[in-house]
Amino acid sequence: MPHPFRFGVVAAQAPSRAAWIASARRMEELGYATLLMPDRTSVGILSPFPALAAAAEATTRLRVGSYVFCNGYRHPVLLAREAATLDLLTEGRFELGLGAGVGPTEFQQMGIPFGSAGARVGQLEESLQVIKRLLTEETVQFSGKYYTITALSGFLKSVQQPRLPILVAGAGERMLKLAAREADIVAIGSNRTRQGADPGDATLEQQIAWIKEAAGTCFTNLELAQTIFDLAITDSSASLSPQAGGPRLPPRPMSIEQAVDHLLEQRERYGFSYLQVSAGQIENFAPVLARLAGK
Repeated sequence: MPHPFRFGVVAAQAPSRAAWIASARRMEELGYATLLMPDRTSVGILSPFPALAAAAEATTRLRVGSYVFCNGYRHPVLLAREAATLDLLTEGRFELGLGAGVGPTEFQQMGIPFGSAGARVGQLEESLQVIKRLLTEETVQFSGKYYTITALSGFLKSVQQPRLPILVAGAGERMLKLAAREADIVAIGSNRTRQGADPGDATLEQQIAWIKEAAGTCFTNLELAQTIFDLAITDSSASLSPQAGGPRLPPRPMSIEQAVDHLLEQRERYGFSYLQVSAGQIENFAPVLARLAGK
């Protein structure tokens, strides 16, 4: 049985508290499942933890999550504490998304070493192990290449049991295999830009094959996620908004019926059931969400 559809909104900016709260409430009203925030240091982008806490406080059902925290910016013990705290304060509505970083620029701006791809993935692998153990075990002892945890006990546990959901985003073989082994949700990325897909990218078929290989019999338990930032619904009553959120890609126009058929086909073919739109799409995409959410 395929996972039922759910839809998230990736948002990062607001001119005021009132605007941020109104946006979160509108997402919930329309039926979006989650408000997700990137972890970037660009000017004007809100800090995820306090912004997500405020959005959750202003809503009742809307889940909140990171899309995704950059592992290299925080120690896993501190990140696990923040995640467990937000899960407690939202009464179990938090999803922790993690990644290895999108590029060297922000690392360099902050004076943080930007390791090789292999080192960053290895560091993320250890972080995931540490975080999962902290959220479920009474005492954690860990000795790895990148992190050492000595007899840490009495750590705050998440409200969601056995622990809060973890999403890992990636595009390459090693990242996707790591996600398949350690995460509950796998967000499959690509290097698609305004110029189109990177010819060096693996095909979706290959990416799914890597995930299946690493997950084994647990593959059916995984929730597969993908962004659809370029989707523009031509017969929606609302147009796309210029509101920031998501990369600027050439729009892919579809009618409501075409979008519904397309997303059903993508779920049947690849397994994508958790889909993310940008903040500027929430009204335009609403008719499709109404047809598919929870089904």
